[in-house]
Amino acid sequence: MATKIRLQRHGRKNYAFYSIVIANADAPRDGRFIEKIGTYNPNTNPATVDLNFERALHWVLVGAQPTDTVRNILSDEGVYLKKHLLGGVKKGAFDEAKAEEKFAAWKKEKANKALAIADKKAADKKADAAARLEAEKKVNAAVAAKVAEK
Repeated sequence: MATKIRLQRHGRKNYAFYSIVIANADAPRDGRFIEKIGTYNPNTNPATVDLNFERALHWVLVGAQPTDTVRNILSDEGVYLKKHLLGGVKKGAFDEAKAEEKFAAWKKEKANKALAIADKKAADKKADAAARLEAEKKVNAAVAAKVAEK
């Protein structure tokens, strides 16, 4: 029977929280599942993903088909890159140590990009606060001038 990697909805109204599960293709969305491999919370910024990487890779390698959203999540987490690298090892393009090295380099680059984005957001927030403070000072100066005029 065909297996799917899909999201199972939890959480209250207008505040969805999902479990990433392995289920039979004909099982209902929130029904029976074979295994829970992680969680996905789209309410945080950025979205929070907690994934059992080894089990996700196992299920992808044995042919479980993910839904579109889960495919994007797995791709962002590096499951499909690891599958691709393991395929290269199997074909003899490079050895397993080289594959691990490439994967580690990808993870490091991804972490650096995330850190750069966080730093940029913090700098933008600081600049915005400084601009609002300057605008407030101008308004206060204008009010003080009117009071002094009277």
